[in-house]
Amino acid sequence: AGGHRDDDDVDDDEGNFGEEAEIALTKRVSETTRSIRASLRGRRPPEFDFEREEEEDEGKDLGKMKWYLRRTTPLCRQVTLMVSLMLFVMLLLALALFLGTMAVGPPRQPVGEYKIVEAQVGHDLFSYYDFYSGRDSAGSNGFQMYVGQEVAKKEGIIRIVREVVTEENMIEVYEDGEWVEREEDWLKEDMDFLDQLKRKKEMEADEGKKNEDGEEKSNNDEGDNVDSNKTSQSKHDKVQTTSKKQVANRQLQINTSNNKNRTNTPSSSHPPPKLEPFNPDLPSNSTTTTTTPDDITTLQPNPSDLPTETFVILSSSPSPQGPRNSIRLEGHRRFNRGLFIIDLRHMPAGCGTWPAFWLTDEANWPVNGEIDIVEGVNYQDTAKTALHSTKECRMDDVPEGSKTGSWDTAVGIPDKKTGIPDMTFRYAQDCFVYDPHQWLNQGCVATDLKLEGRSLGVPLNGNGGGVYALEWDPINGHIRTWVFSPHGRVPKNLRDAMRTATEVDEEKRVAPDTNLWGLPYGHFPIGDGTNCPADHFRNMRLVINLAFCGSVSGNRYFMDCPKQFKKFKTCNEWVASDPDELKEAYWKIRGVYVYERAWEKQWYS
Repeated sequence: AGGHRDDDDVDDDEGNFGEEAEIALTKRVSETTRSIRASLRGRRPPEFDFEREEEEDEGKDLGKMKWYLRRTTPLCRQVTLMVSLMLFVMLLLALALFLGTMAVGPPRQPVGEYKIVEAQVGHDLFSYYDFYSGRDSAGSNGFQMYVGQEVAKKEGIIRIVREVVTEENMIEVYEDGEWVEREEDWLKEDMDFLDQLKRKKEMEADEGKKNEDGEEKSNNDEGDNVDSNKTSQSKHDKVQTTSKKQVANRQLQINTSNNKNRTNTPSSSHPPPKLEPFNPDLPSNSTTTTTTPDDITTLQPNPSDLPTETFVILSSSPSPQGPRNSIRLEGHRRFNRGLFIIDLRHMPAGCGTWPAFWLTDEANWPVNGEIDIVEGVNYQDTAKTALHSTKECRMDDVPEGSKTGSWDTAVGIPDKKTGIPDMTFRYAQDCFVYDPHQWLNQGCVATDLKLEGRSLGVPLNGNGGGVYALEWDPINGHIRTWVFSPHGRVPKNLRDAMRTATEVDEEKRVAPDTNLWGLPYGHFPIGDGTNCPADHFRNMRLVINLAFCGSVSGNRYFMDCPKQFKKFKTCNEWVASDPDELKEAYWKIRGVYVYERAWEKQWYS
């Protein structure tokens, strides 16, 4: 009983014992740790001191930091030095490149004036081409057999003709000052023509809106009397609409007719014009003056030593098998740009004909594209230029006011699934040969409006021919095309370029300048910043051929030749009958002229 302890006393003793034990244990551990450290350092352990311990720990941390800095600072300095050195070297290289570029100059590009690379005149024309011999391609499927040069000579379908230029076949030539005035007048005509087209489109748009409003109003009318009045009013509006459209078309026709029948009478302030051949043979041109007569050359008697012009005749002949013997010339040289000019006095025309002067790379078609410069079909009478390509080449970004022509249309295209014709009105502005909303291989097709109805085929021949030009200039971002007929309307610069193309002395040659020719009828934007990359058209060569029927002329036979269709149910049957009309199916070429821009140093624009 005497040994019993109160519970409260026991708790106090245990609590005091626990705290004292913890402090003692902590001191002992600290002294032991310090002793170990001191023994490791080889010295006697000092008395335990908490503040000193903290100072030593801080000193150690500071030492470590100094040690780290002593070792990292040189590394940082080295890195900084290397980066600075690299930046300095790069700056020196950039400066050297700049100074070197300035010293060497800009890169060479084909941006200079045009230089003649091929003057295909007279007998020399054949030296620039191969005669293809064989059937037409499966895609064209023409009803002709192309023959080689020897067979063509034997058949008489290639000839060289030198003709005396009579006064009636000459053109009026003016002094330089008046030429400038006349060409300024022609440019003003182009501007006036564009204004007429704009007014015509606005008038047609207003008429279309009125018709839609009239139809909407008539749908709200009720009653027989109202219906009767509606019908009467509709007929009256239709008559008025037709009358307005006829007036607009008639005015346009009158104005363009004046272009054709423009008198060449000079003003009283200028002397009367002289009469000269358009493109006479030059005395210094051995091609046209000293050609040895052979089995394909015909020389007209020229007792008065009058000026002459030499022409290449390409035609066709019938065969017992049916398909006509014909000509296809394929150029030697490949082009990626250029200015291509053909001076024609006559082109094949008539039912069943399908002549063409064009650029192509048949082995890589349509990857490398196709450009049709001159292409006639049956009785078509308006010049067209067509581009054919792979995907991603559209002509919906043509600058306004850059051309006097329009676009071919694509209406009635059968739906691939249902076969139902799509009557949506569309312009043929997609050059992709398989565009689903255009006819197969239609391409993008520019059509002439200013000379509409007389710039191709029979009407062109009636005017004595004309001059076609196509400028393929990817550096300047376009393909442009012109037609001039009759020859008195050819710009002086273009005429002088053709007349001097065969001069031996280069100083006497005149460089063509397309900026002096007025507005083209076709303008196709290509290259950077357009909807048609320039590489859609490349590595192409010139082709001159005369085909019959086939996938184009033959497919249009029943529409274009209704008179012949009554007797001959197919185009092939008509051509096989060897009608007299096919005597007009021949090329009469004064010359083909190919230019390329000179390479010059110029900074990219």
